[in-house]
Amino acid sequence: MYGLKRLQELVLGVESDPKLLFSQLQAAAVPVADADCRNCSNPCEEGHDSYPGRFTIDTESPLLGSIKPYRRQVVISTGKTDWDREVTETRGSLAALLSGAKNVTNLPIAEPTPPATPSRKAVRTPAGVFRSSDSTRISILNGSHNTIADDIDQETVLVFPDFTCVTNIPRTREGARGLWEWAVDPAVERGNAIVEKSPFKTWILPYSCVILLCSHKKRDNRCALTAPKLENAFVHSLQENGWAADTQLECHCLMGTPLEDLQGTHEERQETISKELKNSAEEKRALILKTSHIGGHKFAGNCIIYTPQGSSVWYGRVSPHEVESIVVNTIIHGLVLAPLLRGGLDISRPGCKSLNDW
Repeated sequence: MYGLKRLQELVLGVESDPKLLFSQLQAAAVPVADADCRNCSNPCEEGHDSYPGRFTIDTESPLLGSIKPYRRQVVISTGKTDWDREVTETRGSLAALLSGAKNVTNLPIAEPTPPATPSRKAVRTPAGVFRSSDSTRISILNGSHNTIADDIDQETVLVFPDFTCVTNIPRTREGARGLWEWAVDPAVERGNAIVEKSPFKTWILPYSCVILLCSHKKRDNRCALTAPKLENAFVHSLQENGWAADTQLECHCLMGTPLEDLQGTHEERQETISKELKNSAEEKRALILKTSHIGGHKFAGNCIIYTPQGSSVWYGRVSPHEVESIVVNTIIHGLVLAPLLRGGLDISRPGCKSLNDW
């Protein structure tokens, strides 16, 4: 007879056996690494930081399939690392105002788009592996970055998977509605170059990846314990591998022409955006931010990695011991570490050997 864990895996369509999980992801065209998640010995002899002895997480439930599909995720500047339990209920915050703007549109609760009837040879997509077009759901997060607007009452918002930075957003209902209309609404296509009427300033993020670390103590203290240690580990590992690592959005990096000021035809503006995304991918620079609750705190430490190519990789049960492998395999070589994978957007890449391919 099957054990309870195995029955859960069969019902949910997930697999925990590392070899079978590797094969399942590989068959679904997810570039996956045949590498250890942990490069150091156990117990560690390399001086990596460890979590406190009282730190306990869920090590039994399947990781893969523990995220919900979404169309976009936005990260709002606050300069903080902890927030009210529900960030969209903090009165007067852009998170609350944006949530209100979303609700005004009567946007339905998102469900994945039903897949086409598969042929006999079709490969089942693993649980938790989605396309951004599978959903209209919007995820609203607060972030640790400061606004780069001249007016401190105007926010700076990162929009994913678009990989854009939108600034000069007033913390008002009108500002939230404008942000929704021009950058967040699911009807807006990724890479949309029709921004000439936008009241904001928008840039392509000048980073090869953005790493989000949940640090939301008021939701779960485990996230507050893991995020600073993971941030330090990522900074150290990235620098050891010849990369720059920022923990704040650097204003001087956004020195190019805002997308609103691009000249030329629609096609020419689209081409410029595509070139800027490809240039970002070559930067060897990462932005690391702490964020509010992303779900799955029982799997702390949680991190999300976004790339200019439009992919997001969600990892759980991450400790400083796994960071070096994540940096080398996922960030540098574009390969997913299956045992840590909670899911991701647009990580199924037929014809590509790496998430870093275009």
